[in-house]
Amino acid sequence: MKRFWDNVAVAPDGEEFRVLLDGKPMHLPNGGVLRIGPPALAEAVAEEWRLAGGGKGGEMSFADTPLSRLAGTARERIAPDPAPTADAIARYGESDLLCYRADSPDTLVARQASDWQPWLDWAAQTLGAPLRVTSGVSPIRQHRDSIATLRGIVHAYDPYLLAGLGIVVPALGSLVLGLALAEAALDAREAHRLGALEELFQAEQWGEDEDAAIRRTNVAADIALAARFMRLARA
Repeated sequence: MKRFWDNVAVAPDGEEFRVLLDGKPMHLPNGGVLRIGPPALAEAVAEEWRLAGGGKGGEMSFADTPLSRLAGTARERIAPDPAPTADAIARYGESDLLCYRADSPDTLVARQASDWQPWLDWAAQTLGAPLRVTSGVSPIRQHRDSIATLRGIVHAYDPYLLAGLGIVVPALGSLVLGLALAEAALDAREAHRLGALEELFQAEQWGEDEDAAIRRTNVAADIALAARFMRLARA
């Protein structure tokens, strides 16, 4: 795929939008035209391709344009049948990171309680889905009504939000934090800190591991991208 475009534009297509590269619509990997519903997201995808034209020489693809890649995932892989993706995301509510607390040391126990509990309170009060908490590694069974409520919330999201949640929920290990991001109740930086709380605590105590730090940086970038994608999808 060529790298430079003289003109990148957004054109309406019914209730959706196409991104035009030198007058030609952008296509998905399967050959279909990429149509984007949310106007702010369509404009951001177009801007991504405008900026990409000033980058490295040679060829470019969806891998070089992450918003386009996520929009393509939403359109091509999720939209035809959102249920399997929604089911996979909702399942994280059954073993949400925030519900599994350390039983020692006291400083970590206190930090998890102070930093995580407010978001479980948010899930209970705002989403109507109270979740139970346990210490150690013993599994805890969540009330079926709470799980059903969370599942209903996830299934109500459109393919664009599901595409974003499909990144952030596994990255964080927490459906609650993912939903807080989707609902703009939490920002990406804080969500990543909460998801990595125990790892960061261990780094404070025993020193940083270079490989772990690199991995956290990559995860933080993925979360930031997905959070921006969801924000644009809801603009």
